Amino acid sequence: MKRFLLPLVAISLLFVSCASSPTQSAADNGPTQENLDQAFEEVYNHFDHVLIMEGAKEYQVKSGDTLSSIAKEFYGKDNGYYFPLIMLASSQTILDPDKIEPGMALTVPNLEKNLNDTSAHQNMKKFFQEIADVYKTKKTATATKTRDELLKIASML
Repeated sequence: MKRFLLPLVAISLLFVSCASSPTQSAADNGPTQENLDQAFEEVYNHFDHVLIMEGAKEYQVKSGDTLSSIAKEFYGKDNGYYFPLIMLASSQTILDPDKIEPGMALTVPNLEKNLNDTSAHQNMKKFFQEIADVYKTKKTATATKTRDELLKIASML
């Protein structure tokens, strides 16, 4: 009986180990899109109504657009990483900045007005820090660079 029990236990452990590997691998690859959307939504809800929307412009996404390219168009070529402001102002339309599609109507807040308003300015600093934390969970080289740039902006605000 002992001769059969040891191999049976070994095979059972191997089966359990193999069955749990995909779950571990999925966790190593980062969160699901649903988890990311939820994390973005939580940050948006926390910072809802902190931006000055006076002077905001509407923009319809075209093929080939990114939120960074839209931010550069409205805020200047060196300000592409200010795209989270567009995300926040357009949170009813889009959650994840990597998921914009042609035809979406976005709201682009006036950067200068928000930087010049003390309350909005302070909230922007906190907002950029929290959005950077969401990017930390994405675990890609692009997300890491974005996170670093968002933290750099937060430290300058």
